[in-house]
Amino acid sequence: MKKVSCILTVVSLAGMAAFIIYGLKTGIFYDAESLKHFIMGFGMAGALVFVIFQAVQVVFPVLPGGIGCLGGVLIYGAYEGFLYNYIGICIGSVVAFLIARYYGRPLIHKMFSEKLQEKYMKWVDNRHFDKMFAAAIFLPVAPDDFLCYLAGTTKMNLGKFTAIILLGKPLAIAAYSFGLTALFNFGTTIFMG
Repeated sequence: MKKVSCILTVVSLAGMAAFIIYGLKTGIFYDAESLKHFIMGFGMAGALVFVIFQAVQVVFPVLPGGIGCLGGVLIYGAYEGFLYNYIGICIGSVVAFLIARYYGRPLIHKMFSEKLQEKYMKWVDNRHFDKMFAAAIFLPVAPDDFLCYLAGTTKMNLGKFTAIILLGKPLAIAAYSFGLTALFNFGTTIFMG
């Protein structure tokens, strides 16, 4: 069972890496319109592809998450786009937690900058880590992807982590989704006349 789990992890990570390389070459990670055309090309399965896209951008935090949130709302509208953003980001957050639980802090040291690590690693030693983590997830200003990995290296259990993500993410995702959409629409109005 352990070998099967390891093989599935490697295959999943390889698939995600291939998707990222494809996305970087085609520009879907940097341009909401390119993302929209990519997703719409899948027809009815586009929503599933979009949810996977959002999960991947959490697991591999080299991608600008704001593009995905904006893309979700532009492609599917305010409510459906928010829902797909929420589902994908929550799934990606749990996957990041589980990857960190398995690989530990050496993975964090390889994936994230020293400056980011210095700022938040001290949280791990604080007995109020769970509360600090929950507050950071609730507010749309913290490096959520990093914090999900960091939480995976603590004593926090998966149930508590998942509850914090499910309850804390809606406000932050709404702020990104609708805030970026408002800015995008405002910018389009100004530049397009």
